[in-house]
Amino acid sequence: MATVIGVVVLIVGLLISIALHEPGTHDPRQAFRGARVRVLRGLWPQAWSRRGKETEYGIKAIPLGGYVRLVGMIPPAEAVKPVRGTGWASRLITESREAAVEEIQPGEDHRAFYRLTWWRKVIVMMGGPLVNLVIAVVLFTGVLSTIGTPTATLTVDSLVPCVPAVGSTECTEDDPASPAVAAGLEPGDTLTAVDGQAVSTWDEATAIIAGAADETIEVAIVRDGEPMTLEVTPAARERVVTDDAGQPVVDAEGNAVTETVGYLGMYSEVEVQRQPLTAGAALTWDYLGQTVQVVATLPQQLWHTARAAVGLEERDATSVIGVVGVGQVAGEIASADVDGYTLTQRIGDMLMLLGGLNLALFVFNMIPLVPLDGGHVASALWQGIKNGVARVRGAAKPAPVDVARMMPLAYGMFAFLLVMGAVLIYADIVAPVTVA
Repeated sequence: MATVIGVVVLIVGLLISIALHEPGTHDPRQAFRGARVRVLRGLWPQAWSRRGKETEYGIKAIPLGGYVRLVGMIPPAEAVKPVRGTGWASRLITESREAAVEEIQPGEDHRAFYRLTWWRKVIVMMGGPLVNLVIAVVLFTGVLSTIGTPTATLTVDSLVPCVPAVGSTECTEDDPASPAVAAGLEPGDTLTAVDGQAVSTWDEATAIIAGAADETIEVAIVRDGEPMTLEVTPAARERVVTDDAGQPVVDAEGNAVTETVGYLGMYSEVEVQRQPLTAGAALTWDYLGQTVQVVATLPQQLWHTARAAVGLEERDATSVIGVVGVGQVAGEIASADVDGYTLTQRIGDMLMLLGGLNLALFVFNMIPLVPLDGGHVASALWQGIKNGVARVRGAAKPAPVDVARMMPLAYGMFAFLLVMGAVLIYADIVAPVTVA
């Protein structure tokens, strides 16, 4: 039952997110009195629809995302420079322009999208992606501040009996006792200070210990309500250096960079703790940087994913995943057999996954390539730059940016998206990414 509830939460949430993305594009154009761009219905056959005053709203028979088509996104031929040539690209540009012009009803040319000022175009096209960004912030904030997140406390949960050999996590008879055991630390002890420095989080404590390899330091604890001080000597141990995203740092030759740190040999108790309201925005900013990095390297990641799908390499745990992979991850989270993992926490993790998907939709839609929203934002910004240069020079207002010239690139982008979707679906089936 928990699995079903969790997956349903994700699917319904994703459908709502996609549905809300489109009013984000549709509704801002209503704010421009006298220049309200007319909106038509989108792609794919309709399973259900209802016509408003001039816009058709509906649910698609093929639920491959939302779509809003604004009338007049491509300027007519008389408003731009002529397109030269007779090749397929020129024909595609001409046909796209003719189709766009046919959608403009008689007497409504003033409502065509291409006639909007550049900043109005930016507002309209940014509306949808910003809705996804806001959804991500709201979900992250809601889950972290109401349900909470597993957090390492300053209480010792268990001890590692030895200092394992490099590259191993198992203890043998030849391994020396861990510094935590040698110093007399016990499960249930709560750290209050390390090396004379008061600590309020487990990360603060472990950071001090990591910087004290082979040095004898004092650790202040509370045991059964009584304060105590123990002397410990963290063992020197090599570990791989990781970046902010948790990925190994490599040198010029591709070898992992290591560092020497102090090792005590203890684990903390983990509790689900509610976070401050600012935690959601902070997490969004952190995830945003990671998501941008993933999208920026998308062709490279797709290449490695394709190789993994045909067995030429192992699929990385941080690999980009498709809709099938998202469903698999959701199923793993919902069905995880972990002591103390409540239904509320499962739903919270699903909502966090949904927030991550909305953040990915925001970043992906902001790629400055047509047909994505970012492509239209980029063309609007270019129009603003052209207008500004003309104004400084005292020249006439330049012609609108000809979006039709981007259509060959748009078709190429659409083909790339289809290939990417097919590769990810296949890879998610034959070489799935797990969160075990």
